[in-house]
Order: sequence, then C-alpha cells, then structure tokens
Amino acid sequence: MAHHVTDRPPVHALLADGTTVCIRSVVAGDHDQLEGLYEEMSPENLRLRFFAVSHRSAHLAADRACAPARSGYRALLAETQGQVVGLAEYDAGDAGDETDAAEVSIAVADGLHHRGVGTLLVEHLVSAARAEGIRAFTADALSENHAVLKLFADLGLRTTRRFEGPEVRCSIALDQSDSYLTAVEERGRAADVASLEPLLRPKVVAVIGAGRKPGSVGRAILHQLHAGGYTGRLFAVNPAAHAIIGVPSYPSVSALPRTPDLAVLAVPAAAVPETAEACGKAGVRALLVVTAGLDADQAQALLATCRSYGMRLVGPNCLGISNTDPQLTLDATFAAGHPRPGTAGVAVQSGGVGIALLDGLSRLGIGVSSFASLGDKFDVSGNDLLQWWESDGRTGLALLHLESFGNPRAFSRTARRVTRRMPLLTVDAGRTDAGRRAAASHTAAAATRTMTRQALFTQAGITATRSVGELLEAAALLHSQPLPQGARVAIITNAGGAGVLAADACAEAGLSLPAPAPALVDDLLAVLPDGAAVGNPADATAAVTEEQLTDCLDRIMRYGGVDAVLVALVPTAVAAATGDDLVRALTNGPGRRAKPIVAVRLEQGLPVELLPATEDGTVPSYAEPQAAARALAHATRRAAWLARPAGTVPDLDGVETDRARTVVETYLAAHPDGGWLDPRTCADLLSCYGIPQIPWAWAETEDEAVLAADRLRGFDGRVVMKAHWPGLVHKSRQHAVHLDLRGDSQVRAAYRDLETRFAGLTTGVVLQPLAARGTELFAGVVQDEVFGPLVLFGLGGTATEVLADHAARLAPLTDHDVHDLITSPRCAPLLFGAHGSGPVDLGELEQLLLRLSRMAADLPQLAETDFNPVLATPGGVTVLDARIRLVPCRPQDPYLRRLR
Repeated sequence: MAHHVTDRPPVHALLADGTTVCIRSVVAGDHDQLEGLYEEMSPENLRLRFFAVSHRSAHLAADRACAPARSGYRALLAETQGQVVGLAEYDAGDAGDETDAAEVSIAVADGLHHRGVGTLLVEHLVSAARAEGIRAFTADALSENHAVLKLFADLGLRTTRRFEGPEVRCSIALDQSDSYLTAVEERGRAADVASLEPLLRPKVVAVIGAGRKPGSVGRAILHQLHAGGYTGRLFAVNPAAHAIIGVPSYPSVSALPRTPDLAVLAVPAAAVPETAEACGKAGVRALLVVTAGLDADQAQALLATCRSYGMRLVGPNCLGISNTDPQLTLDATFAAGHPRPGTAGVAVQSGGVGIALLDGLSRLGIGVSSFASLGDKFDVSGNDLLQWWESDGRTGLALLHLESFGNPRAFSRTARRVTRRMPLLTVDAGRTDAGRRAAASHTAAAATRTMTRQALFTQAGITATRSVGELLEAAALLHSQPLPQGARVAIITNAGGAGVLAADACAEAGLSLPAPAPALVDDLLAVLPDGAAVGNPADATAAVTEEQLTDCLDRIMRYGGVDAVLVALVPTAVAAATGDDLVRALTNGPGRRAKPIVAVRLEQGLPVELLPATEDGTVPSYAEPQAAARALAHATRRAAWLARPAGTVPDLDGVETDRARTVVETYLAAHPDGGWLDPRTCADLLSCYGIPQIPWAWAETEDEAVLAADRLRGFDGRVVMKAHWPGLVHKSRQHAVHLDLRGDSQVRAAYRDLETRFAGLTTGVVLQPLAARGTELFAGVVQDEVFGPLVLFGLGGTATEVLADHAARLAPLTDHDVHDLITSPRCAPLLFGAHGSGPVDLGELEQLLLRLSRMAADLPQLAETDFNPVLATPGGVTVLDARIRLVPCRPQDPYLRRLR
C-alpha cells in the first residue's frame, strides 16, 4: 500500500499537568536540538530506547528524523518555549511483513516523564497515520521498559504483546473505537481541569491597569476582589501608585513579590500584547483580558504569547470570572454585586447576558459555583467550563449562553457525559437564518443553522431554551424539583378559567392531561368542598381551604396515573376572609413528594419565583401558565433522555471505505475545485456503502436510449428518462424529466425533446424503470464546516422544501438517532402503516440512513448529498435519484487533543 505523507500545521495541546506544548512536524533545522534530546538522556534511558548505549545513537536518530520527507514516514516533536522535549516517529518501511502497519518509536526528555508527553505525541501520530491509510502500529520494547509498555496499554486502543526473549513485540490496532475516544477524553479532561486551576483557583492574583481614581474597569475588578473577600494574595500593577483601595501596587509584573497565577489585564488594546508578553516572562499561568477593541494583529499577538508561555486565556472583551468556593471567594468581575455561593455553573460570551443571568439566579435564590464571561473566546471555551464543573465537586446545574462553538463534536461528547450528572441548559442564540446562503440542493436548503444546533442539543441531552427568561424558568424547576417520570400532568385550580389556561398551555407544550381514574375522583370529592369538579383540570372552587387543598395534593401525589402536578391559583376574597394561605398547601413538605409540583399565580409580579417550603427545598411559581408548562416539558424531555441507554453506532457490513476514498480522490484529481458527480461516479460511490439504487442506464444517443429502455423496462414496459449535465440539480424544476414512456417511439420522442430544449447543455440521459407505488421520502447530508456532517430525513418529492417536513441529526448516527429521525417528521405515521397502507420496510430504511451517515463521516470531502425521492414500500427501500457534490477538503480529526 502506498502511504502519502501530508503536512500537518503545528498545534498546541495540554499535558497531564495542565502545561502547554506545541506539537509539530520535524524539520531539518531541528537536528541539533533532537541530537541534544538524546545526548542529555541518562545511559539507562538511552538503553531502554535503543536497546544499547552508543555514542552514535543520538546523531543517527536525529539524522533519521530530519531526513527529507519520504513515503510512509512521519516524525512529530513536542516543544515548550522553543525547547524540544519529545519525539515520536512511525515508519511503514520498518513494519516488516505486516500490511498497512508502521513501526512506532517514542523518546521523551529526562525530567519530563509521567507528564503525558509521549502519550500526547502518540495520539497525534495515530491521527496522522489513520489519515494516511495506516491501520496498525508495531513497536519493539525491552520487557523492563514498563513506562512505554504502560503507555501503549493505556492508550485505549486494542493492543497485543508477544514476548521474544528480553524483548516485547507490541501490535496496536488504530481503529477509531469509542473506547479510544473515551480514553482520549478522560486524558483531555484531566489536563484541561489542571490547566484551569491557575485561572479559577489562583493563589495569587494581579490586576494590571487598575486606576487610582474611580471609574476604570481595572479598579472596579480590583474592588470586587478586595471587597468580595478573596482569600489569596492580591496585587495591583500601576507604576503611578504604591497602593490602590488598600491593595499593594507595583510598577510592573516583574516587580511583584510573588508570581501571579492569574493576571487580570484591563489596559488599552494597544498595550495588551506587550503586557501579556511581560506576564509570560514573569511566569504567570493564566490571563483574564477584559479589554475590548483589539485589532487583528493585537489579537494574534495575544494568543501567540499565551501559547508560547503556556498561559490559559479568558477573553478578551469579557465581564470577568468568579469562583464562590468559600476557601477562595474569587470575584474578578465588574458586575454590580457579588454572586451568592451555590451550585450553578454559568458560562456566557456576552457580559450583558452574564449580568442578566446572575441577577435572575440571585432573585431565585440559586447560588453560583463559578461564573465565566468568555467574551471573544480566544482560548477558554464552554467545553472547558463543562469539564471544570464536572470535576469541581460543587456544581449541580450548568447554564450556558454561547453564540458560537469552536469544536461542536468534541463539545457534544463532553456534554453527553456531563448532562448525565447534572442538568445542562442553554439559550439557542442566533436562531434566525438571515444570513442563510442560496442553497443549491434540497439538503442544503433544509439544513438551517437552527436545525444544526437543535440536532446538537437534542443528541447531547442539552436543555435548549429560546431566551434567558425561559432558561431561568427551566432552571428554577430543575434546581428545586425531582424529574417527572413521564409527560402526564394533573392540574388543580381554585378558578376554572385559570385551569383552562393551564390546560391549553400544557397541551401546546406536548404534555398530556389524562382523565383521573374513578377511584381518584371519589377520593378527591371526599376532601374538596361542595361544587368541586374533579376532572383534569380539577376545579376545587374558590371555597377550597388550605387544609382541603393540602389533602387533595397529597392524594394526587400518591396517585400513580400522573407524573407531575400543576396548581393554578388566584387570590380570592374567600381565602382572605378565612385567613387561608393556599400557597402553603404547595410548600408544605415537598421533600416527601416524589413528583414535581409547580405553581401558577397569575397575580405574581416576577415571571418566576422559588417559594420557600416549610421543610427542605422550594417550589417554583410562575406568573404565566405557558412558562410553567414549558419548564415541565423541559424536565420531561430530560427525564426521558436520562432513562434512555446511550446509543451505539451499529457495525455495517459491505462497506468499502478505502474504495470510496479512492473514488473521491480520483474525482477531485480531475476536478480540483470539486463539483456534482456524474451518474456513474455517483453510483460507484453509493455502491461502496451498499446504498440501494433503482436500476439505471446511461445513454448519449437516441439509439443508445432505445436499447437501454429495452433492457430496463419493468413488468409493464414503462421507463423514465432524465436529462443530465454538470451542475443540474433540480431536474423537475427544469422540466428535464419524462415519465411513463412506453415503446421505442415515446423513448425517441423524449430523447429528441431533451436534446432540443437543452442543446449545448446535456451530456446524456439517465433511464430507469418506472418505480412502483410507495411513500416518497427524502434523505440527505450537508457537511457543516463547524458542526460536521448533518443527516436530514423527511417527506420527499418535488414539494419537499415547501412542506419542510424534515428532521436532522449529526453524524455519526447511533441506533437511537436513526429511530428519532424516522419518528420525528410529521409524515412518520405513513411509514408505520397509517390509513391502512401497511408499514414500509423500517429495517431497510434504518440501514439506508446508517449507511448515508457512515459515508458522510468517512468522507469529509462530501459537501452535499441529496436522495430525493427515496421510495419506501413494505418490500424495501430504494434511492430513485441521487446527487452528490464533492469539494477539496483536508481531513481533520475533531477529537484530536489540541487547543483552539
């Protein structure tokens, strides 16, 4: 097998201790440093690496790594601040008789062992090797080299060992398995959390740019830190002051008596790069840059400095960060007040949204574990904060407001893991599609950014809301109440009109309102006042007392036919006259209740409140029944997601990935700018994945068309003819299709018509037998440059865009994702035999979607795929028309550990 080595740009990544290294390809100029790497090793480490100690080993190893590029060989090095600290290589020529394998070797500088340098280098080698068609690594090691043997064993890849005297022959399969991704994630999580320690648990903080007079952002942050009770050492940096608001001030970072873990930069934009450089030289580990207005050069210099010195960065253009851990009490923000301690982790990009969220949580009495305003998000992202909250031992509720995603696929895997431990809520910002491009295909037209984001949120189990207000409504319920076990809601009210409003809101939110069982009706009528009507909603009348309502709620809570209770109350003169407080009936001992209970109080001033209970916990109360129903629906969806086992990506037989990649590479070699595939190439690519197509034939002359039609005619002799030319996508719109052709004369007439009307365009025609009756569906893929491949499914035919009956999920699809795709569109009942038509072949339909997903995941060059229509019948599923567009694209590994 030929191995083609492509250049890979340098990237920065985190080691196990949170420090940063640069991973890059070796170049000739690295020879002296690489030779020094080996020369500085102890004799014992040299022996373990080369199996012997020789004064020439270092020179020969450096020669090998720095030799001109050759097929099947790659060398990557790790460096920190310009110093080489590790080297990893593979060579397909050294793997012996093993096909598609390469020999791998690793060297790490003395003093840097057990910090993850070697593991990180091997992960990057694995990614590069896969892209170049290498399927396994082999390695020889001395049996006493426990460190390298443990490295291989802990990778998460399938590894075998064969002992040969004092040596061990290791074979490592490079399959992209979930166990490997999980192992990489765990290493990345530990490194990420370690890197955030100086940022979120700093022992020493310096504020650079705090003014002597009130009014500056830097002074405001210094005041927040000082007045908020920060327990570490706090300094200001201002050459014109010896102290600011009682905090010692020094002329420069280098003059500080202790090196800061965290430096807050509140200096003019022009001074940011120089100030960051000074921080890096002083050994600062993290920067918080609140400054806004950096131009492109200043921004690039800031990030380059942070990478060079291994500093994590929040910002620029942000509100700040806080950590309410009582052992720290860090409030490095310029918000008006201090966040109260609690269990909610909050991350936003916009400072204004951050202030609104903090204020809303404070009104609800929900405290914050840590807060980060990420601003322009040059480095630290929502993914970093999720992993911090997962590990901090304090956070039980995560709130995100992110306007963009740097690596959605990595974010999705992290979110799926975190949201099984705590609710993860977000605002689906940027839902409008005002900037949507003109779409060339049905798939691209349907794949709006809203649909893509919603697919990410749904698959990851994230609770996505439409506004900050709705997020706070959902947070109030998820923070205070148990999750419902289903969507069945019981409504009880003291005013019939309020109950009707609540019932409408629940139905619109997708909740169900089951009629109460006769036994429950009798039970409730026994405790409610005369005139009460026990249905759903149940009208307890204005005469209901606090005691009666409490008894009623207790009985409903014990009833197994509902999963949640909504109580809609209005103030009445009756209750006022008797001194009854109906709200107390809700809050009387919610700790003993296993079902969520929510209140609707139409007179309530705030949109949502948390009512204190007489025992443990609180009860959420809403001013509008729609808000209560939305919150219950969010809780119901979360409970259903948690109850569902994690999906798996099924194995598929008959998939020829290597042949598919060859088809793609061959086409792009002939068409460097990409384009829509011709029918032959399209069919060839689909056959690589076992995707069923209706029989077809290609014809470039009238006589060829007649012969092809004769071969293809079905039982009734009818065929379909479709014109083709490069770039033709919507054949029906162009009237480039003839249906129901019978006999040679109609075939000839159709061919002449297409040839005449599309003279100079058409390159030939496609003929197919007329398909049997069935349900016309649509399936497609669009490759989103940020989110990756998005698979769409729904009702097909010429009206697919008008009806817009589509569902979407991000690839690779799991078995659960495929089920959701098939059942989500409005047309789903047709697939299951509604109206007596009989169910279609659901197993074949699932296979089609899984194979489409696999093709999209394997081939990043696949920009758009349109299967429209897909004919589904009880006897099978067939693609009647397929269009595929390829673009040149360098494969990228979305799960490779690297910083933004």
